[in-house]
Amino acid sequence: MTELLTLTPESRVLEIGTGSGYQTAILAHLVHHVCSVERIKSLQWQARRRLKQLDLHNVSTRHGDGWQGWQARAPFDAIIVTAAPPEIPTALLAQLDDEGVLVLPVGEEHQFLKRIRRRGNEFIIDTVEAVRFVPLVKGGAGLRPGLFQVFFA
Repeated sequence: MTELLTLTPESRVLEIGTGSGYQTAILAHLVHHVCSVERIKSLQWQARRRLKQLDLHNVSTRHGDGWQGWQARAPFDAIIVTAAPPEIPTALLAQLDDEGVLVLPVGEEHQFLKRIRRRGNEFIIDTVEAVRFVPLVKGGAGLRPGLFQVFFA
């Protein structure tokens, strides 16, 4: 999935689904800065601590709804989603910069990895392969008005 993003060190990257921080750490070694959204606050905090222990200070994490992305930090050159929505979230398409790439699994029972490239107002969608991911759940677990944000860059 990471390879499909065709990253350069200058790429502005959004990750949806911080989880343990493993993918986040890989991205942090490839680009100057990574923004990552996690809907489960305890996972966000654990990943934040782990990334700090790894001396990775070029990551911003946010507790929030992955379906909504991170509008305040947009646009992004690359967006990677590590859970499967039943359809492509339009908010993520809107946050993709021109010539940007979105890589995500899509589907419920039958899922396919998609690579979406933005060309102006058009989106070119390639189906890469069949996959199986956990679902991308709307909302944030324990999310309250006025999202809590953590920045350590």
